[in-house]
Amino acid sequence: MNQNREERPTDLIYGRNAVLEALKSDQCLDKLYIAAGDGKGSIGRIIGMARDRGIPVKDVTQQKLDAMCGTEGHQGVAATVAAVRYSTLEEVYQRAEEKGEPLFVILADEIEDPHNLGALIRTAECSGAHGIIIPKRRSAGLSPTVFKASAGAASYLPVVRVANLAAAMEELKGRGVWLYCADMDGQTWCKVDYSGAVGLVVGSEGNGVGRLIKEKCDFTVALPMLGSINSLNASVAGGILMYEIARQRLKL
Repeated sequence: MNQNREERPTDLIYGRNAVLEALKSDQCLDKLYIAAGDGKGSIGRIIGMARDRGIPVKDVTQQKLDAMCGTEGHQGVAATVAAVRYSTLEEVYQRAEEKGEPLFVILADEIEDPHNLGALIRTAECSGAHGIIIPKRRSAGLSPTVFKASAGAASYLPVVRVANLAAAMEELKGRGVWLYCADMDGQTWCKVDYSGAVGLVVGSEGNGVGRLIKEKCDFTVALPMLGSINSLNASVAGGILMYEIARQRLKL
């Protein structure tokens, strides 16, 4: 039990009253965890409030909650607190307009490792991106771990969390944004023209970019794999491509 207490996340709150008050006070919550099968009474109210605010709700086992909280006194509910607030797509558009630049956004497709997402946010901010878009499901969120891995860049770069990444891509296309997918079977990364409004889609190193997301992209770009390993860390691959986009924008 002591080991579990030492390992429990510092961004976690648990207990029905604590979570309910956090929701009432408009505290920025990243994700809600509910003991599977427990959706009645105050738990049902908590779930409804979380969904109204667009907070992902995840069913977990009682044992998982015990381990997360380091106690059995969680009353079937826990929530992680976001380190900073999420932005909106409108704020990202406005950021590009204020700088007088064509839109440059990163779309992270199901990157669940918080260190990877944090590193991606850090590089995106340094390379001049106007924002990063992540899905609500199957993705790391703006947890303190992500914030730390971003070296504070999450304080400066808008991070938008959307219910449907494919729908967000359609919205970007409607604004004249060209979507580029990082994948093994694409054109050589440095022979592609990234001028104009750009959306760079980066997938997880485990599964890459999902099929539906890939089909919505206008171009597929690839990095050469010259060794025995056939994939790069998502934040490393994303970083190389982001700086190629930055290089072309700066006309270097």
